[in-house]
Amino acid sequence: MDRADFPTRLLLEVWKEVGQHDALADSLERIAIRLRSALDVSRLVVRRFDAKTRRLDTVASALLGGAADLRGGRTQFSEADGLRVADWLRRGAARGWRQGERDPLRELVEPPGADEALVAGPLLERGEALGVVLFHSLDNALLQRTALIAALIEPLAVALSNDLRLHEIARLKEAVEAENQALRTRLQREDISDSVVGERTGLRQVMERVEQVARTDAPVLILGETGSGKEVVARAIHTRSQRADGPFLRVNCGAIPSELVDSELFGHEKGSFTGAVNTRQGWFERADGGTLFLDELGELPAAAQVRLLRVLQDGSFERVGGQRSLHVDVRIVAATHRDMDTLVADGRFRQDLWYRVNVFPIRLPPLRERVEDIAPLAAHFAQRAGRRLFGVDLVPADSDYELMRAYNWPGNVRELASVIERAAILGEGKRLDIATALGVDRLASLPAPTGAVATPQKLAVPPPSFTPPSAMTLESAMADHIVAALQKCHGRIEGPYGAAKLLAINPHTLRSRMRKLGIEWGRFRPGAEVRS
Repeated sequence: MDRADFPTRLLLEVWKEVGQHDALADSLERIAIRLRSALDVSRLVVRRFDAKTRRLDTVASALLGGAADLRGGRTQFSEADGLRVADWLRRGAARGWRQGERDPLRELVEPPGADEALVAGPLLERGEALGVVLFHSLDNALLQRTALIAALIEPLAVALSNDLRLHEIARLKEAVEAENQALRTRLQREDISDSVVGERTGLRQVMERVEQVARTDAPVLILGETGSGKEVVARAIHTRSQRADGPFLRVNCGAIPSELVDSELFGHEKGSFTGAVNTRQGWFERADGGTLFLDELGELPAAAQVRLLRVLQDGSFERVGGQRSLHVDVRIVAATHRDMDTLVADGRFRQDLWYRVNVFPIRLPPLRERVEDIAPLAAHFAQRAGRRLFGVDLVPADSDYELMRAYNWPGNVRELASVIERAAILGEGKRLDIATALGVDRLASLPAPTGAVATPQKLAVPPPSFTPPSAMTLESAMADHIVAALQKCHGRIEGPYGAAKLLAINPHTLRSRMRKLGIEWGRFRPGAEVRS
């Protein structure tokens, strides 16, 4: 094909593909097929340049002519190399290298592993560097066709620009959906995920480390007991980072069935397994441009650990049943309550993955080690419980604070929130019955936490029918909770003044649980005989 034929036929076909506004990973394969005969291209690669983070990311590649796939999806530059690449891109002049020829600029713009003849062309939009397109060939004659290649740079720059906008729209959509989900979760759980209570007291050192690491993209590992607030710290890292406008997605690795972990994390293609009726994006794709919080990382199956390692290495992965490498820009924050050193020593967690995620560990102290945070946390939960359950603000008394400081809190902040809510119900919205909610008869025998002053001589004696939580089964605790609500509502289940409304559950669900627990609602109706 001569120079005259190129713009009128092949170039028109390339522009037509670009005009489809498809994802670049899809359109580049079709473009490469059209270029194969004209340029003898063996591989076509488009890489995005990010001047702020000083790196090149492979966003799409197409293989032709037996070339090998390149696994290096990301190239991180030093400040000097980043300036050098940016300067070359802004000049807009394509460069070519013969097969096997090495050059400092080629080493920077090309992923490792390629050794074919190469022509690299800068992709610009209004003078701003978007990225680079790489034309590989097994024939050095490619270097004689740089004039033809120059004609392709403009449509490929438009294709990359369109792709970046598509990803930005998808990222903003995911961010909005993630924020909506987070807001719904907060309303349902009434947690403290929107604030960090204790950041100037018991969590001061933790928050100092959060400030240090938040402005970087380094992986973070949060270590702490169950219920100590690891998600709160993970969200604080996200909101203080440059990714704050992107999505923050939480994945509980221990709650996903092992056979579905790959599909959940990395997505799947239509028809890849029974039930895969549509193509589905995984958590990594949905978190592109933001932060992915991997809770309970120690529960991740071995097969998923291998694929997670690859994502951390170069940002690339494949959907289940897919043949094409996808690339994402995701910051990983992981958390676990497990003894990871033991898991690694036993071979249940990959050592190489452990080194990748344990770049910046943050230890979150349990509540018993930060007794100074109990009072502000209790006040916070009391206000929320009072407003949600009874429409009033509730405030713990001084004696309540003494009781709470004397308790060891094995369930940490999560247990404190539950105790406060139980105390609000037991106090019928007029006060907090902390003594009954805690079961204070057992506190006298407990050693006081560090920094606390135990006052066992002041502890009240709970009612004879009350079972201390340490000896109470989950069903017994649930039954007491429902009974307290029925007493408050005089046996009414439905309606604005019913127990179901008070407990924030469906009336049918409440009746089902009452039947299972053997609770007769009629005994709480006015005038009913109370049976012991």
